Amino acid sequence: MTQFVLVAGAWLGAWAWDDVVPELRAAGHDGHPLTLSGLAEKQGVPAGQQTHVQDIVEEVERLDLRDVVLVGHSYAGVPVGQAAERIGDRLRHIVLVDANVAVDGESALSGWPSDHVRQAIAETGFWTPFANEDLSYHGLTEEQTNRLVGGATPHPGASAIEPAIMAHPLEELPGTYIKCLLDGEEPWGAAAELLKSDRWALVTMDTGHWPMISQPRELARLLAQSATRP
Repeated sequence: MTQFVLVAGAWLGAWAWDDVVPELRAAGHDGHPLTLSGLAEKQGVPAGQQTHVQDIVEEVERLDLRDVVLVGHSYAGVPVGQAAERIGDRLRHIVLVDANVAVDGESALSGWPSDHVRQAIAETGFWTPFANEDLSYHGLTEEQTNRLVGGATPHPGASAIEPAIMAHPLEELPGTYIKCLLDGEEPWGAAAELLKSDRWALVTMDTGHWPMISQPRELARLLAQSATRP
């Protein structure tokens, strides 16, 4: 049985995987959705980048998980990538879902225009969640959009601007990158560099940036497939 540790991106908690976990379990696997410090039911807990890395490592160790597939969506790709090299032989595979890539010395905001985000973090300490109008082209129904917006909480700003700490490049570990085509047709930046490695595979989904909400069954199928890759 493959153990999936599921970490959603900025503003979201474990609840974002509610429709994915039953599909994984129906396929004979197990899913462990994780809320990072400072988000959802953990609001108010101070958190930086390394806090989120430790959240993931501690969850794997607390549950004594083996044969682990670490899944990081969006922002969570950065702490997931760091956690992957720290859990050692417990790791089976990494899956990045339309995600940022952990690069030593770079933050989750590196590589894309983010002055407005950095300004908000400087002023409030938080990365402000999306609004309904920000989600209009992501393949979501009205109900799904309302669910995302209603469940989102401000993201701890320090975790977005602090740098990743990687002992080795992520391309040395086995992984799959899932690109959501409504959010751009090609991986770019660090993701494009990562996919030059023969240890990483590219898979696409014809949906927007939140496939755990818009296409949970298809996402679960692709996650299960990833567990069969070397």
